[in-house]
Amino acid sequence: MKRSADFDRVYKAGKRWHDPAFVLFALPGGGKCRVGFVASKKVGNAVKRARAKRRLRALFLNMAPTLKRGEYVLVAKPPILDAPFIELEKAFRRGVKRLNIGQTT
Repeated sequence: MKRSADFDRVYKAGKRWHDPAFVLFALPGGGKCRVGFVASKKVGNAVKRARAKRRLRALFLNMAPTLKRGEYVLVAKPPILDAPFIELEKAFRRGVKRLNIGQTT
């Protein structure tokens, strides 16, 4: 996702789940899977924001095959920089379960 209107639609109409390291917004449905990553200046300087978005991207790519089609936005919080990746994966799985956005097999 690139347009502000796309992000706003997910923020307003989608479900949300908060973790200390990130926030997951999900709007299930639609024909394709679209995702956006956000790291504000609260996370840190440009290098830290880029690292936070890389970590979010890696999280999403690991879990993408298990997610329903829809639109997703992941918003980084400052603790994402120090959290172990394994803990981030566990948190993401909890969020997927809580929001009921995992594919049923």
